[in-house]
Amino acid sequence: MTFSDNEMRYLQLLSQQYPSIRAASTEIINLSAIMELPKGTEHFISDIHGEYESFLHVLRNGSGSIKRRIEEIFEYTLDEKEKRNLATLIYYPEQKLSMILKEIDNPAEWYRKTLFQLIKLCRVYSSKYTRSKVRKTLPKDFNYIIEELLHEQESSKNRQEYYSSIITAIINTDRAGAFIISLAHLIQRLTIAQLHVIGDVYDRGPGAHIIMDTLMQHHAVDFQWGNHDIVWMGAAAGSEACIANVIRVSLRYSNMETLENGYAISMLPLISLAVEVYGDDPCTKFRPKQAAEIFTENEQQLMARMHKAISIIQLKLEGQIIQRRPQFLMEDRLLLDKIDYGKGTVQINGKSYPLTDSHFPTIDPENPYELSEQEKMVMDKLCLSFKNSGRLQNHVRFLFSKGSMYLVCNGNLLYHGCIPMTRSGKLRHFTFDGVDHSPKGFMDRLERLARQGYFAHDNPEKKQYGMDSMWYLWSGAQSPLFGKDKMATFERYFIEDKETHKEEKNPYYEFRTEEKVAREILEEFGLDPDNGHIINGHVPVKVKKGESPVKAGGRLLVIDGGFAKAYQDETGIAGYTLIYNSYGLLLSAHQPFESTQKAIEEEQDIHSTTKILERNSERIRVCDTDSGREIRTRIEDLNKLLDAYRTGLIKES
Repeated sequence: MTFSDNEMRYLQLLSQQYPSIRAASTEIINLSAIMELPKGTEHFISDIHGEYESFLHVLRNGSGSIKRRIEEIFEYTLDEKEKRNLATLIYYPEQKLSMILKEIDNPAEWYRKTLFQLIKLCRVYSSKYTRSKVRKTLPKDFNYIIEELLHEQESSKNRQEYYSSIITAIINTDRAGAFIISLAHLIQRLTIAQLHVIGDVYDRGPGAHIIMDTLMQHHAVDFQWGNHDIVWMGAAAGSEACIANVIRVSLRYSNMETLENGYAISMLPLISLAVEVYGDDPCTKFRPKQAAEIFTENEQQLMARMHKAISIIQLKLEGQIIQRRPQFLMEDRLLLDKIDYGKGTVQINGKSYPLTDSHFPTIDPENPYELSEQEKMVMDKLCLSFKNSGRLQNHVRFLFSKGSMYLVCNGNLLYHGCIPMTRSGKLRHFTFDGVDHSPKGFMDRLERLARQGYFAHDNPEKKQYGMDSMWYLWSGAQSPLFGKDKMATFERYFIEDKETHKEEKNPYYEFRTEEKVAREILEEFGLDPDNGHIINGHVPVKVKKGESPVKAGGRLLVIDGGFAKAYQDETGIAGYTLIYNSYGLLLSAHQPFESTQKAIEEEQDIHSTTKILERNSERIRVCDTDSGREIRTRIEDLNKLLDAYRTGLIKES
């Protein structure tokens, strides 16, 4: 075999990692064995919207798979109460362990029985991984002991005493509690090989920052940005329009927890503006939702004034973007200059509408999109707070490093919102600088611009264009993350006529039920339309009205089931998880989660109904996955290195 100069340079580099025939051969054997292991279990989740307690529980219980595994393994040896007890111990080992120990008379016997049960479960979960991979996940304090227990067979006569002595020593050295906690976390980790978050961690619920902390600690996660994520990313980058939107939405849903306590962003500048400028304004249309049970009347009134203040600022800042970016084609959103401030009316599409609120003390009718001096000061301070929030910046950098507009993974296409389409049902193309962009090319371009908006510190012009593009992704008519013709912020606040409030969805949502369209989308992204799936979020599935999450003949799966409590009346459930394991595709529909406290104290698990969507005739193995294709390439390279060693082209070292 002969090699080009580039191949020889690569093989020389590879030989530094595998410096002998023996080393290269051993790695080929190891990689070939990995190829025959069962495919790891992927979990897909979408539209969490700050509901951290239910999300963390679903993560801990493997979308109900741990409970199902307990039922299978201990069907005839444990009663229902014991199964619930074991499941809760795995989900919340630190909290549940202390509660159990207070209630039992013989801790040593309970420890022994529980350790055997957990080790049995661990063996089942670890069987899908190599010993090397399991070893890397083991806690440092117990890695040797756990490895011994996982690969010992206590039923073997020759090893019974050895196995039993390990368990006895763990109990006698008072390490059983810590050992149980380690095994519970190991089971949680082995349950999910890869977690895919299909967008929208932020807004609505109170704990987006807690969810982000958890995702950053997860061993294998990727992220497809949602519209509610990109606006926070834009805010962290310094986009004033995105900052205004983030604050407005937080006030609208009376959810300041993430802003103030999660990211330590002070609202004092906005409070000062609201009190001084809108102190006598009732701001009726700006009363926050879901606030009556949480805040006093005075607090609600202050939030309403803050809400109006930031909404006016937002409308001005958005108008500035639209004016400097005519390519966004959003002139229909310029409404402040269409107001007759004397009559209290606004002209929209040639029709005059009376305003429900015409008190605009900070708007100059001659220059309606310019911020007042006080508004500029407020935005300067808020912008500084967003940029200086270390926790927010860490979370957003994580979203850039692990996230993207879409992902192609193991034959599936993952994206949050939509693929822009024409009214006739064709995939929409876009032209930039004379170059035609297909839907994939359009999304690639938008992703590059978003990254530019955050990272292009050395080029202010490029950074500004990138930040404006992030705002466009939040609310632009052709944004694949937004998927509507407009965001009717002005109309909802200032016009009574509900016809003006309507936001028309992109034609994608009409045509995505057609298998032909789904197949075209899969082909656009280089996937096999006969076997691939589109995994989509963003628009809640109205299960209670009979809507199915399975569309387009099974080619498209919508997994927004309403994690956010605000959507649960609409959906009738409290979230979906899609599970893709070595046997096929399963969809888990989750019922509402009451609280972590009740889950621990009363062993209330989330009730999940699992439906098999596809079952494979043959079990999927690593060799059938994207990872398997990478391993196959690695084996080919190592075989070339072996040939180079054996023909004397490269010397062993």
